[in-house]
Amino acid sequence: MKQKGEFNITGRMGKIDAKDKVTHIDIATNYPQRDGDGWKDFTVWNRVTLFKAQRERATEIGVGDLVTFKGRVGQNSYEQGGTRHYTVDLTVFDFTIERRKGEPGPGAEQQPAGDDDQDDNVPF
Repeated sequence: MKQKGEFNITGRMGKIDAKDKVTHIDIATNYPQRDGDGWKDFTVWNRVTLFKAQRERATEIGVGDLVTFKGRVGQNSYEQGGTRHYTVDLTVFDFTIERRKGEPGPGAEQQPAGDDDQDDNVPF
């Protein structure tokens, strides 16, 4: 049996930090959480890393877009100031743009032009 550690994250694009050979992207995902008698969304931020071809494709996406990222999970550690720090690396091998910021979702009624408040709850 093949052993692997992979991830699949669908969320809204946050900060895009493009460097010379690597791009880091922050992604906001929402999870329902009980709040008294009701429910509210709890936002979790993840940071993914893109190299090579995926890094070049990252120019196609922008802040607020709904994107699904698939990739490999790894662990790393480094020492700083005498303390060992541990990290989880999320390295992307593919992504799909599900919906651009402002586009209506599946089954949503078309909104009149200029009425774009569906993304008002996006936390950035």
